[in-house]
Amino acid sequence: MMEWIVAALAGMVTGVLSGFGVGGGSLLLIYMTNFAGVPQTLAQGINLLYFLPTAATALPAHVKNGYVEKRALIPAIAAGLICSGLTAWAATALDVELLHRCFGGFLIVIGLRELFRKG
Repeated sequence: MMEWIVAALAGMVTGVLSGFGVGGGSLLLIYMTNFAGVPQTLAQGINLLYFLPTAATALPAHVKNGYVEKRALIPAIAAGLICSGLTAWAATALDVELLHRCFGGFLIVIGLRELFRKG
């Protein structure tokens, strides 16, 4: 029973952070792979399903506040669909250990970028 409570809390916290644009999906991946023992390939699939409703609920607020460039929507959506499909296909062919290293490197680069960003 406690596993469900911790998982629900992790989902709630990452959902709130996603609403703020922090990247809750990345945090959810860290929780699932390091604390819940979910294999990374499965965690990535869960993360994709998680992203859909969280993005859909945050989008109206971002549109209302003028944070969405409407002219860029169609090109961004098309590029996102194509790239996510290609990389999901490629990820299924890669060794899980390589995925771990790539994701860890990605998090380090993003963390350093945010840490040393000005303004």
